[in-house]
Amino acid sequence: MSKIDLSFPLISQASLPADHGYLLYVGLCRLMPQLHGSDGYAVHPVRGQQTGNRQLQLCPWSRLTFRAEAEKIPELIALAGKQLLVADRVLRVGIPEVHALTSEPAVRSRLVTTKNGQDAERFVKEIRRQLEAMQVSSEAILTLGKRRTIHIRDKEVVGHEVIIEGLSAEESLTIQEQGLGGRRHMGCGVFVPVRK
Repeated sequence: MSKIDLSFPLISQASLPADHGYLLYVGLCRLMPQLHGSDGYAVHPVRGQQTGNRQLQLCPWSRLTFRAEAEKIPELIALAGKQLLVADRVLRVGIPEVHALTSEPAVRSRLVTTKNGQDAERFVKEIRRQLEAMQVSSEAILTLGKRRTIHIRDKEVVGHEVIIEGLSAEESLTIQEQGLGGRRHMGCGVFVPVRK
């Protein structure tokens, strides 16, 4: 079954930590315990305005976005109107919109993590292995961007921004639907189209 993005406005005067993937996951699991350990969805990183000191100010375009199969919409829509606690910040979740995935020859993920994230050469080999398992052509151009980290409890996990170019429409959608690496419920390995 094809996946969609379910996108909720997020409203708050408070800023979020820029590294909010794990904290957001914890807050979501408090509201919907069935999300804990579920592989049926991914969560996009929340976008906003960087304000310094590793803080992110929410803006009118800030969204809580799930990538999930369409059949999960009734379960996830229950978040609308709820108050979401992320660390000690209270966010209000608005009414969602559904967006179909679109294919572009290039896709990007802000942060992809694997077991070998600290070693760039091993990281690239693992990403290539996962792409091959998805039947993505070896001709696809893989570029590592910034080295990034995510804090999970007291552990710092290293990963990289990843851009993949030269994809067919089918390959682009496959990568977006399946993602790469782990921790997709914490915002890692979730790919979006790079539009020219």
